[in-house]
Amino acid sequence: MDQIADRSASPEVRRRAPASAGTIFALASGAGRAAVAVMRLSGPDTGEILASLCRPPPPRRASLRGLRAPDGEMLDRALVLWLPAPASYTGEDCAELFLHGGHAVIDAVSEALVALGARPAEAGEFTRRAFLNGRMDLLEAEAVADLVEAETGAQRRQALRQLEGELGALYRDWADRLRRLLANAEAAIDFSDQDLPEIADDAPLEGLRTAIAAHLADDHRGERLRDGLTIVVAGPPNAGKSSLINALSGREVAIVSPAPGTTRDTLETRVVLGGLPVTLIDTAGLRESTDPVEAEGVRRARTRAAGADLVLILVDCTAPVPFALDTAAPVLAVANKTDLAPPPGPDCLAVSALTGAGLPELRTRLAGLVETLTRASGPPPLTRARHRAALCVAEAALAAARTAPAAELRAEELRLALAAIGRITGSVSVEDILDTIFSSFCIGK
Repeated sequence: MDQIADRSASPEVRRRAPASAGTIFALASGAGRAAVAVMRLSGPDTGEILASLCRPPPPRRASLRGLRAPDGEMLDRALVLWLPAPASYTGEDCAELFLHGGHAVIDAVSEALVALGARPAEAGEFTRRAFLNGRMDLLEAEAVADLVEAETGAQRRQALRQLEGELGALYRDWADRLRRLLANAEAAIDFSDQDLPEIADDAPLEGLRTAIAAHLADDHRGERLRDGLTIVVAGPPNAGKSSLINALSGREVAIVSPAPGTTRDTLETRVVLGGLPVTLIDTAGLRESTDPVEAEGVRRARTRAAGADLVLILVDCTAPVPFALDTAAPVLAVANKTDLAPPPGPDCLAVSALTGAGLPELRTRLAGLVETLTRASGPPPLTRARHRAALCVAEAALAAARTAPAAELRAEELRLALAAIGRITGSVSVEDILDTIFSSFCIGK
């Protein structure tokens, strides 16, 4: 990760210190026995600790070394990388030990590191130090977590775009534009007797507000891709919803019975459709019932359908039952049990969950709908609710700034908008405003 471009942290950020200082270490490879395990170190004492373990290798050159405990016992023969600051993942002195992957080796090296003054890292502490040392902004730090959690190629590509700084560059550009607007507003207050006609121009402010609004109007595509889409399978009792869930997931997820009303609660399973993560939800059959348990299941089914990304309505070819469903999500109607009766119409997507007839066509249709729901063009889409909330604050503040009755109120709304965008990337400070003011106007003249 040394190739990540250095992001100069704001003065505010540079003054902050990690919650827990010192030199940290952690296993960077997966848990369990393996051929190779990677142990990562970071902190001010990394070089000294490395020198105690072995003969220090040249910087940035993998070297085979024997690792010894403080008492001289041989621990392992490993490849060692020494990565002095600041060109490291965290911006601190770092080292990586490529050990043999047995538990005994890992435990022995961990004990030796503790004896030499290092401590186990907290969750996310390496990336947190990278942010605090200006190696990445908050968006890139979040992208690291998304990349680790990625289940599909589409999720990986979205996380990489964010990690490479595309989203951060967009927000930094907006922050720069906001700083210029705020500098103008501050100048209008401090130099009201001067002739500064460009300050009253609302076009840049409205252009920025429009850009943010367009970015927000993405139908939550990035969040859907990051978290995975939800497809609810709904329909009347005994339409074959559980059988279809089992067929689409390729395993026995739900109990199947010819008796109607078997499913009383929602049941979830994770699948991949068209290279995208999807959660399929089996629901109780939709009908009026005096049974309190079944009635609760029906209520939950309707609730999940109302909040789904896509609803697959399944009907029985042998006995179509009309029912009402309140949902704003796209709906795909499918007829099941074509092994027992013909589909209700020539244009109906028909399947047999029992024989598998029509399932390839259904998977293709679902994959196309899922791809449409997550397709994004232009800059990387929003990926987290935190980003969306901050941008909503920024857009509202810009709208208020345009109609503000006084220059002081306009400046305050612009400050709120700038602070909101700064919270996304983690870099905004008073010094940035002052720099823009002094470079844009001849204040001392």
